[in-house]
Amino acid sequence: MKKFKTESKRMLDLMINSIYTNREIFLRELLSNASDAIDKLYFKTLTEGLSGFTRDDFAINITVDPEKRTLTVSDNGIGMDEEELDSNLGTIAKSGSMAFKAENTSEDVDIIGQFGVGFYSAFMVAKKVEVITKKFGSDKAYKWSSVGADGYDIVETQKDTVGTDVILYLKDDAEEDKFGEYLSEYKIKDLVKKYSDYIRYPIKMMVTEYEYPEEQEHEHVEGEEHHHAEPKQVKKVQTLNSMVPVWKKTKSELKDGELNEFYKQTYYDDKDPLRVITVTAEGLVDYKALLFIPETVPFNYYTKNYEKGLSLYTAGVLITEKCADLLPDYFNFVRGVVDSQLTLNISRETVQQNRQLKAIANNIEKKIKQELSSMLADDREKYKVFFKNFGNSIKYGIYNSWGANQDLADLLLFYTAKGEAVTLKEYVSAMPEDQKFIYYACARSVEAVKAMPKTASVLDKGYDVLCLTEDVDEFAVKMLREYDKKQFKSIESGDIGIETESVELDATVAEKLLKALDGKVGKVVGSKSLKDHPVCLSSEGEVSIEMEKVLSELPGSENMKAKKVLEINVEHKLYEKLKEYASTDQEKFEQLAFVAFEQAKLIAGLPIEDATKLTDYIFNLL
Repeated sequence: MKKFKTESKRMLDLMINSIYTNREIFLRELLSNASDAIDKLYFKTLTEGLSGFTRDDFAINITVDPEKRTLTVSDNGIGMDEEELDSNLGTIAKSGSMAFKAENTSEDVDIIGQFGVGFYSAFMVAKKVEVITKKFGSDKAYKWSSVGADGYDIVETQKDTVGTDVILYLKDDAEEDKFGEYLSEYKIKDLVKKYSDYIRYPIKMMVTEYEYPEEQEHEHVEGEEHHHAEPKQVKKVQTLNSMVPVWKKTKSELKDGELNEFYKQTYYDDKDPLRVITVTAEGLVDYKALLFIPETVPFNYYTKNYEKGLSLYTAGVLITEKCADLLPDYFNFVRGVVDSQLTLNISRETVQQNRQLKAIANNIEKKIKQELSSMLADDREKYKVFFKNFGNSIKYGIYNSWGANQDLADLLLFYTAKGEAVTLKEYVSAMPEDQKFIYYACARSVEAVKAMPKTASVLDKGYDVLCLTEDVDEFAVKMLREYDKKQFKSIESGDIGIETESVELDATVAEKLLKALDGKVGKVVGSKSLKDHPVCLSSEGEVSIEMEKVLSELPGSENMKAKKVLEINVEHKLYEKLKEYASTDQEKFEQLAFVAFEQAKLIAGLPIEDATKLTDYIFNLL
């Protein structure tokens, strides 16, 4: 028995137990090696002018033997001689594919392997591995065998055809480790579809199919039991992989609706995507991308189990199912694939952080923004559907960046008190010359905004009000601060820039109200902008009333309170009653002050302090 040239049992243990975190990728590695072997022979036929070879002559075969508990991956590629067996498989982390790739840079060859460690992932599931191989142009075949880190044997053997067979003798099943699952047709088909669907050569396996014999037609007699013929099991060779990725097809090769069908089958959606985005980039980094903007919200989108990211492929092999680094958080709803030759880590399970990956991510981000802007401009109804489902992600992108992502503001869409859905650009363009601010109001619905005390006075001036109906809305506009040099202004803020006439409360009323409310408000002011409403609450400072409501539901935010201002409509009968009770009945004054404040809280959507007390005071005053 030969020793591994590293002479390090620990090295092989590291390959098996540490580098790979997901043992099912062993099949991906073996299929990738088989594809590389075929690529080498195909390249040889092209460069040396060997006749009689076409791509259709090559294939990879998978064979399972449940009785012997063996799984075999066979290819008719270039094969290896004794020296190459000893060099490539006897030296851990020596890559024959990497050396071949360095020597041959032609576009006609696309070798996957880089590190020479993928083969050893087989030992995660196998107690013994045999490699039987015959090199193209040689009369001799050899068998390499090993049971792990102790070493390996190479002996001459018989093999009729050129190529390589890798035979895995699977480990025995344990309580938690069911290695026998890799002998299941279903499991093998699933792994090929998941990781190796786009390897360019057919991956074939004998599978079980069911055939129903043709039934003879005969008259069915009522009441007579009719027996259908039982299906017959037959074994047939089936190609398990698609080979040609849909994103690599030209327009002429694509069938009508093929991209939509790919989306629905891949992401289990019964509806077509709102937008299909295709990208082909050449330059600093070459890649293809196929992206989808869904119409429907994924079932787990608002759960902690939802993972953003794009599937990352290289040379037809799935490297990362959800590469989060390719998408910013605010585009986490985008689904799709990226196919590029990138620098991988040694296990090929993840991509090394590098400039290539960042360049792709930056380009994809710009492309998504362009497509969303195009949808907004060209198909407003479709964009409304998108924004209803995923608009909050855009807003969180603005909020989480502290307003740095200013270009996202152009993608925002809000309904207004006039009933229109507008962008910020459209709102500003429609502003009268004398309007100083972009007015907004926070409530649970557009109708609730329309019913707010100050909305009518803003509308009377010919101005419109943006209706912010989601928790994140005000946080986002606060981070933006302004748009097109116009500041955002809540109609609930103390000074909304509309009133020109100074309104002062009776000094005694104001003083007694502040005392009766005992610190619940920081200021009491008079107003003529409330129309028919007797009172309302406004706020001063950075924390608005709407923010207080949102923050109150978060742990540790108990002290995040808005600085409330109680506004009294000086043209309402309430004010007359307050003046009357201020000089005649202190008890009724305090009760009316309590009722007025609690009613203002109700209008603002804040919880009342004491429902029983409020009810008693109302009836007392009646």
